[in-house]
Parts: sequence; C-alpha cells; structure tokens
Amino acid sequence: MSVSRAFEAARAEGRSALVGYLPAGFPDVDGSIEAMRCMVDAGCDVIEVGLPYSDPVMDGPTIQAAAQQALDRGVRTTDVLRTVEAVAATGVPTVVMTYWNPVERYGVDRFAADLADAGGAGLITPDLTPDSAEGWIAAADVHDLDKIFLVAPSSTDERIKMTTAACRGFVYATAVMGVTGARTSTSDLAGPLVARTRATTELPVCVGLGVSNGRQAAEVASYADGVIVGSAFVRAVLDHAGDRKAALKALRDLTTDLAEGVRRA
Repeated sequence: MSVSRAFEAARAEGRSALVGYLPAGFPDVDGSIEAMRCMVDAGCDVIEVGLPYSDPVMDGPTIQAAAQQALDRGVRTTDVLRTVEAVAATGVPTVVMTYWNPVERYGVDRFAADLADAGGAGLITPDLTPDSAEGWIAAADVHDLDKIFLVAPSSTDERIKMTTAACRGFVYATAVMGVTGARTSTSDLAGPLVARTRATTELPVCVGLGVSNGRQAAEVASYADGVIVGSAFVRAVLDHAGDRKAALKALRDLTTDLAEGVRRA
C-alpha cells in the first residue's frame, strides 16, 4: 500500500499529512505497537517504524536512547516486521526507517519480500543515496515498495533532481543540518529546500527534523506536503517510563495537537 494514498486523502481535505515516527521495540515490542496504534487513532496519516541500530550516527540523544532500550531488550529485524504488520493492519500506510547496514545483513531481496508480506509501504533510508542503491531500488520495484530518499539544505540542485527521480511515495526533506531532535523553532532552511525540491518532482515533499508541537506543525504545513515528527513522540514515551497509561495519554495529546496544527495551516 503506497503512502500516496495518505497524501491524496490529506490533499482532498486541503491540508498536509502528519507522519509519526517511533522505534519498534520501544519501550518493548507490544508497547511500541500499542503506541503507534494510539498515534494512528489520534490523527497520524503515515507511520514510520524505526529499526533500532547500534550505531545511529544521524540520530540525536532522544532517539538514540529509545533505540538503545529496544536493543537492550533484544529487538530484532523480525520484531520490526511484526510491528509493521500490526500497524499496517489499521489501514494507515506504514514505512520502515532504517540505516542500511541492518537491511544488507538481513538480505536486501529477503527484506523487501518480507516487508511487502507484512503490508509495509516502503523504506526510508537516511544513509543510502540513490546512486548507491541499485540493489535496493531493484528489490523495491519487484515488490511494489516505496523508495524514500533524503534531500538536505546542502544538496545541490543537480543532487536533488537525481534523488527525487529515484523516489517513490514521497521525498524526505531534512529541515535542519545536524542530528535529529525536537527544537524550539523550525529552520528557515526548510521553505527554500521544499521549493527547490518541488521544482524537480510532483511527489509530495515532507519536512522532518525538529517539529515538537502544533504551532510548529502548522508553520511547516503551510509550505510542505507532510510534517514528520519523531523525537517529540519518543520524548513523550521516555518522560513516562514505566507508566504505560500515562505514556499513551501523552502520545494521544501530542498527536492531537500536531494533527490540529497541520489542519490549521
């Protein structure tokens, strides 16, 4: 199920889509499934399931802490796929966000086949660029999976054009330079990056890195097709460690605020 369906539905309502991220296995596998379903119920249009990795060089301390908790509990790629299956069963497009090494270790063709079998929509690959992704692109095409690559403020126009040509589903625009993490203000680099990216593609352009509340979501939604939120969701769970009921309430309240934000824009 391509994520394009979610963007078409959001566009029909005259708004941006809300894309929410949590790592699989955080705080545990069943808990992460429950949390993501809560996010769906409260207004997320697309879910990103993070595959915990031992060397998350692009992630800030919040997501690193969550991924480490999952790894300490022994989460494996098969648990990530089980999480995808459970979340995709809600009917909301579900993609995996992962560094490339775990996919390569699992087997690229096998991963693509198993992700498709689980009902996953595709893969976001932050450390894999299209010019190094021939094997993944071929496997994704065989199994009708979305290929979501990243563009950044430092990307040249030529690089953006090459990247968007290889994408399917949406284009992930990183709004700030540096690692992930919630911020008190959004980046002034995001708007120009979205404009440069839109000049090369008709795919939806989603902005990630930094959004933590409805006000910021509305700001980003005024110029982007989708607003990606990760660290703020993770923080909501971390702040209520050991109290699942309180964590779910915090997730629901945050998702509601963000969903109202993308509708205000």
